[in-house]
Amino acid sequence: MEIGIALPNAIPGASGAELTEWARRAEARGFSTLGTIDRLVYDNYEPLVALAAAAAVTERIGLSTTVLLAPLRTNAVELAKQALSVNALSGGRLTLGVGLGAREDDYEVSGVELKGRGKRFDAQLDEVRAIWAGDEVGPALGRSPRLIVAGHADVSFARTARIGDGWIASGSGPEEAAKGVEAVKAAWRGAGREGEPHIMALAYFSLGERAEQDVRDNLMHYYAWLGDEIAGMIAGGAAKDADTVKQYAAAYAGLGCDELVFCPSSSDPAQVDLLADAAGL
Repeated sequence: MEIGIALPNAIPGASGAELTEWARRAEARGFSTLGTIDRLVYDNYEPLVALAAAAAVTERIGLSTTVLLAPLRTNAVELAKQALSVNALSGGRLTLGVGLGAREDDYEVSGVELKGRGKRFDAQLDEVRAIWAGDEVGPALGRSPRLIVAGHADVSFARTARIGDGWIASGSGPEEAAKGVEAVKAAWRGAGREGEPHIMALAYFSLGERAEQDVRDNLMHYYAWLGDEIAGMIAGGAAKDADTVKQYAAAYAGLGCDELVFCPSSSDPAQVDLLADAAGL
């Protein structure tokens, strides 16, 4: 299993210099990919823009949206072209991970209704795939980005099997991820797909002397919309020491995950080295 690390694109106050230094260090330390998470009504960098910046200062490391909330982008053609553009600029390193999201404020500011978003999402992904298969929109590279689908409902597993290249588990822990891996592989076989889906997962981390403080200030703040109890559970599950990092890596590898992406609670680039050391990279 490969180990990736997300950019601190959703840490309030993170600077462009921190993001690009983070990307350089992640590549130097041998991480497989740089991830991003997504909000609209928040102090964060747009995922594809952040990955484009990372692409400019790296050469080999993968670039992944883990995930981008696709239904908030109402123009599927534009989304498809943006993804093709980042993929071409980076030499074919983009994985487009997509999900629905459920934050009312993000949908409201986008002028999109929450109700019916699943059907719109399916139509959007069909259009993105059709555009990628053609040669009229976006730079030609000869290969499209990998498409990864998020979600822990049966419809998400069916969606992955129908149109995706793989599936990504949310940061809810190895136990929930294991259920999803089993379900998505069953859906994949049921759809008559060849091979195996690419399985990714997201976990949170915060290392060093400020580990607990950074989790409270940033991770809990990001998930405050879910309420104190759920935000606290997410924060409590973040890996805050090297042993927990190793335990998460072993657990996700054991359930058949191909790539585990650790998402930070601080924008300090020193976190890259701390995680690399903890993961044995």
